[in-house]
Amino acid sequence: MKGRAGKDGEPRGKGGRFFGGSSKPAGSSNKAAAMKKKKQNVTRLGGGGLSLEAFANIKSTTNRNQYNPALIKKKREFYKNAKYISKYKKSLKHLSEPNDPSAVKPSEDTKEMDKSEKRNKNEKRGSNSLRELYEKKREEEEIARKEREVVAQAKKEEREKAEARRKAERVKMFKKTRSGQPVMKYRIEHLLQSMQGSN
Repeated sequence: MKGRAGKDGEPRGKGGRFFGGSSKPAGSSNKAAAMKKKKQNVTRLGGGGLSLEAFANIKSTTNRNQYNPALIKKKREFYKNAKYISKYKKSLKHLSEPNDPSAVKPSEDTKEMDKSEKRNKNEKRGSNSLRELYEKKREEEEIARKEREVVAQAKKEEREKAEARRKAERVKMFKKTRSGQPVMKYRIEHLLQSMQGSN
């Protein structure tokens, strides 16, 4: 069995078809076989592949639609800077424009009259007006404080009454008979009161 020849009459061994050998002589035919295998592999894998330019173009187009925080940050910074620049330009433009000519400038005589009127008013008011304002404000604060105290006292009394009522009900609810059973009289009364309160 070992020494038997194959179908083509070749002895099975190193040059047999199971060990990658071929019946053709070595040389140019090896190159042709290699090229043929390469072509087969290329067709099997789906064509000749992409050029470097095509690959780079595909990479760049797919990245445009994807989320990129660095690009988002860059855009945000760009728009922020643009906003600052526009504000700066507006302020420069506003400063460079001459003041509105239609605005009438008050004369010096009217300024002096305004100052003298203000002085007279302040002298009239003087320290008396400040004292009156202080006392008035103090009285208002005192009244507000008393009202708050009354409200707080009423709330406190209400809270104490409710607490005393709950304690009394709790004592009744926890009463037991001699055998240790809860007294149902108080529990039924409580249920009736709650039903009447809801209606």
